[in-house]
Amino acid sequence: MSDKVKLAVVTGSHPYDVPNFHKLFRSLAGVDAYIQHMEDFATSDEATRDGYDAVLFYHMLMATPSDGVAAALEHLGETDQGIVVLHHAILAFPQWDAWTDLTGLADRSFGFHPEQQLHIQVTGADHPITAGLADWDMGDETYTMAEPVGHNHVLLTADHEKSMKSIAWTRQHKASRVFCYQSGHDNVTWADPNFQEVLRRGVLWVAGRL
Repeated sequence: MSDKVKLAVVTGSHPYDVPNFHKLFRSLAGVDAYIQHMEDFATSDEATRDGYDAVLFYHMLMATPSDGVAAALEHLGETDQGIVVLHHAILAFPQWDAWTDLTGLADRSFGFHPEQQLHIQVTGADHPITAGLADWDMGDETYTMAEPVGHNHVLLTADHEKSMKSIAWTRQHKASRVFCYQSGHDNVTWADPNFQEVLRRGVLWVAGRL
């Protein structure tokens, strides 16, 4: 086993600050990130896709995926490969039941609100991702949408009129650990040390390293 988590970071259909996005993933201790577009990930052979310890999604593809992409994504959970769903990836594929099942959000209709200030509350102090962390304040884009349903462990919350209450939660998808994190719009958030630590631990946890 490598000392570092081999992480596929899958993007698509949403612009982002490329230099600072790469800087974010270079800053995560214990993580070796491979940033790629959804098409690159989905068209890789199964052995290559399964070779990652974890896959992090940061795309906002809204149309129901093509057969090839769908097959690659439906394969998730057939191994114990970890899954992280970050920020706008939570909103992706709104009409596709498989992505709804992955995120634990039965209703993924949403509103979005840029440049909000949030007080993040640690509610999952017993979980390895958030153990020992204190509440903190940070700026981010927020979503107003329904709360996760089913068997979820909510780790972070915010009481804000322009945000859903649940900010981060874990769940199980077949054989895979899943970490969903509503935060992460741009470098205002990426540069926050608390955001970075939660993201780093989330990656390690889904990969079975924490």
